[in-house]
Amino acid sequence: MTSNEILEKLEELFPNAECELIHDNPFQLAVAVVLSAQATDVSVNKVTPNLFKKYPTPEKMAKATLEDIEAYIKSIGLYHNKAKSILGLAQGLVNEFDGVMPQTMEELLTLPGVGRKSANVILSVCFSVPAIAVDTHVERISKRLKFAAKNDSVLTVEKKLMKKIDKDKWNRAHHLFIFFGRYFCTARSPKCDECPFTTQCVDKKAKALKGII
Repeated sequence: MTSNEILEKLEELFPNAECELIHDNPFQLAVAVVLSAQATDVSVNKVTPNLFKKYPTPEKMAKATLEDIEAYIKSIGLYHNKAKSILGLAQGLVNEFDGVMPQTMEELLTLPGVGRKSANVILSVCFSVPAIAVDTHVERISKRLKFAAKNDSVLTVEKKLMKKIDKDKWNRAHHLFIFFGRYFCTARSPKCDECPFTTQCVDKKAKALKGII
């Protein structure tokens, strides 16, 4: 199957695929993305409403203490480090960008807690800049469906996806891959017997279920 055919099929499966992190502005999304590292969107969405009610802007969060922030996010794994990151993020926005979220990869990467994946999410979701953020779901699906090789690094996966998928479809592909990985082709219990991509998949179990091998 071509990349466009795969995306068309994913669109049929998940027509409402979109960012599931609750946010009202780029700052809130950036904070939510930092919190989502090694955590589910569901767990992040449980803590961010109260966090954002207390600290709705980078200016307000920049004045908080680590203990204040930790109290709101302590149910999330790695909350000590994440509190440092989002406090640093808020302070960086205030001190370096007058509280306004930058719109380039280079500038975003200067902010504490913001790596390439997070920057791509912000660029794509908030500013409609063509980007593909490679999280664990996107990486898994990319490798299973032969967009990338098994041992490719995250950056290599991103570059291969950008090469194989039309640029105007990057943002949509990001969400479709996430939904497919999160709700269908999961890490431990993929729905191989219902999957439309068994001929494309590198997973021998999936092919065996369809009698391909």
